[in-house]
Amino acid sequence: MQNLRRFFQIDPDVIFLNHGSFGATPIPVFETYQAWQRRLERQPVRFLGRELPELLQTARQALAGYVGAGRDNLVYVPNATFGVNVVARSLPLGPGDAVLTTNHEYGACTHVWQFFSRKRGFNLVERPLLIPLTTPEKVAEHFWQGVTPRTKVIYLSHITSPTAVTLPVADICARAREAGILTVVDGAHAPGQIPLDIQAIGADFYTGNCHKWLCAPKGAAFLYARPEQQYLIEPLVVGWGWGEDREFSFGSDFLDYLQWMGTHDPAAYLAVPAAIEFQAAHDWTAVREQCHALAREALLRIGEMTGLPPLYPPDSPFFQQMAAISLPPQPDIRAFQARLYDEYGIEIPGIDWRGRHFIRISVQGYNTEADVNALVTAVGECVKT
Repeated sequence: MQNLRRFFQIDPDVIFLNHGSFGATPIPVFETYQAWQRRLERQPVRFLGRELPELLQTARQALAGYVGAGRDNLVYVPNATFGVNVVARSLPLGPGDAVLTTNHEYGACTHVWQFFSRKRGFNLVERPLLIPLTTPEKVAEHFWQGVTPRTKVIYLSHITSPTAVTLPVADICARAREAGILTVVDGAHAPGQIPLDIQAIGADFYTGNCHKWLCAPKGAAFLYARPEQQYLIEPLVVGWGWGEDREFSFGSDFLDYLQWMGTHDPAAYLAVPAAIEFQAAHDWTAVREQCHALAREALLRIGEMTGLPPLYPPDSPFFQQMAAISLPPQPDIRAFQARLYDEYGIEIPGIDWRGRHFIRISVQGYNTEADVNALVTAVGECVKT
């Protein structure tokens, strides 16, 4: 397997199996990021006041080509949680309406919908997915049984955070379009981990992180909105991008509302093209395949050791470079996670999800077979004591 560890600044004394939490940026991409920051500091007024609109347009063009969306249909935002906030705040939901979601969603984004449901009076309905998962078709059909005449919005992850499940979002979005239901997809873990074609997915709104699996600097994400739904979007932060006296304009309300939020450092956004170029230069399709093979190996070996069934078949399309591996019930899953780090130098999250315990392995191009071996050994010793 091609190993890319030399390109990353990760502590060599740590077995880092938690790329999914915050990502890691390759040195060449990080240097590009810093170069943008230095350019900003040399002449802030010229950079922010005169050059930035064109620079952001170029950066959006590169990202749009990568994710399969029109350049002016996506905008940079700091993270996917921010993107979900923008959409949830903007949609005209109220009493009698329902937002349908799954029980596998990221906690912070579930909080977003809970907050607005209490404020506006709509219902947030969780549709539990049957475990173990079998096929994408059955998952989509089971989820769709939760739709009622009150369902106005479907919100779900492309790849779930706690359980690392790749959901059949294209199938669900197609059904929703026919039913006149808006769709909001949280793609926090998708860009860089799977090939993306947002137009083919067909979501009305899609937000994704670039700083996770695409390996861009921290604070780089995007929000996509279908052209016919952009009129729904309101600014989360009202500033110069709103109103009739706009000092600057990117050419549409959607872009202006979200791109002009006051003074901030746009270097992470501008470095996204460098992250795309880095992955292209290192045959990222092959890297993904190699990482998936290591994740699958960990899933199988730890499953054989514990005797616990997996959430999904090892040869299914439900997981990619990230997988949730079942553990026997732990008195304290956080203590288990801490022990893996303190005693074995393994950085990996322990997950308490719906009364079940997992470790969520994330395998990136800097990981090796030796990392998986160390994890299997450590888990085996920890579950015995």
